[in-house]
Amino acid sequence: MDLGCFHKYIAFYAYINCCKTNSSLYGAIKSEFERGLNMNKEWSELNKTMQAQIKKKDTYKRGIDTLLTLRSQLIQTLVSFKEELCREDFNSIPFINADGYHSKTIAYSIWHIFRIEDIVVHTVINEDEQVFFAGNYQERINSPIITTGNELMKQQIADFSKQLNLEELYLYIFEVWESTEKMLERLSYDELKRKIPKERKGYLESLNVVNDNEKAIWLIDYWCNKDICGLIQMPFSRHWIMHTEACLRIKNKIHS
Repeated sequence: MDLGCFHKYIAFYAYINCCKTNSSLYGAIKSEFERGLNMNKEWSELNKTMQAQIKKKDTYKRGIDTLLTLRSQLIQTLVSFKEELCREDFNSIPFINADGYHSKTIAYSIWHIFRIEDIVVHTVINEDEQVFFAGNYQERINSPIITTGNELMKQQIADFSKQLNLEELYLYIFEVWESTEKMLERLSYDELKRKIPKERKGYLESLNVVNDNEKAIWLIDYWCNKDICGLIQMPFSRHWIMHTEACLRIKNKIHS
């Protein structure tokens, strides 16, 4: 694991624990994380601004900065769950019979967000080794699958969530997050229109990281038919927002 990534992870928790000694400051930080729908509106506005900015060469760099700001807020929200929730809360599935992103668990949602991002950044765009495989994270996280998890349903999602080593899952998401940030910072405006090579689809299929279930297999065509700009606008931003909002809804339900 990249030491810078690890140090950020440790520093964030040290900061939170330090703030606990100042009840008013800790309360303010906790309140910030729990703003729920108001924060969701802010994420939506950041996403809207970013999408407009990256379409023009003269505002492209500002657009990437906006995207990094959005992603920073989202990762802080996901990290806050580890501080505020007990392990069993990550397996809770209070909307098991609902349709929508909130019908999952928090553990599953975190896994799903970052498996997709890892696959898209390292296999679809860069054609290099995924963080998941380079770091031996299947064994470390104790996951029975290497896929995005789209094929799992209802109780399968809850059972899957119980198996995961949460500490290692969080180390994994930080490493993926940091690798994506580095890729975005290097990305030039002219690369946005770059199409994914046709042969990349076959390579992606050969890795078996997307299940052939009808609920999952469509992802391969979806990713491979987009240009880099299209991938920025979904897996690296909007996809995060939708699943993080769902996690907040789950959290609020189990603690209501």
